[in-house]
Amino acid sequence: MKLKDFKITPENSHYGTGKRKEAIARVWILKDQPDKFIVRVDRTGKEYDLKSYVQRETLFNKIMYPFKVTGTEGKFGIYATVKGGGISGQAEAIMYGIAKALLKYNPDFRPSLKKARLLTRDAREKERKKYNQMGARAKYRWSKR
Repeated sequence: MKLKDFKITPENSHYGTGKRKEAIARVWILKDQPDKFIVRVDRTGKEYDLKSYVQRETLFNKIMYPFKVTGTEGKFGIYATVKGGGISGQAEAIMYGIAKALLKYNPDFRPSLKKARLLTRDAREKERKKYNQMGARAKYRWSKR
């Protein structure tokens, strides 16, 4: 279950970096460990099982989507380190990282991953708060008297 139980080497893994909102994920897909799904959170320094960390089935399915698109379900394990952002941003960052790692594993997956829009980073970020305003867009209420 832990990283100590197996060794990540260039022969048994492929690497990809994924980003979404404030979250950054470094992802390794492991060829000889198809049952391992481990995520290490930099904030706490602890390792978690991926399914228990993301908590929601929809987020776990989103993470596994690149495997579904390429038809490689059950062939790879995942080891990921994440930092920044929230759970959903981290889950999508892991998804993009898996897509990039699969592309390194087999460049023939490019058309199917591109069609599923997994190679284009979702660049939407949080808009900054402006001065003399409550938030990014919300204004303070004006009172005549």
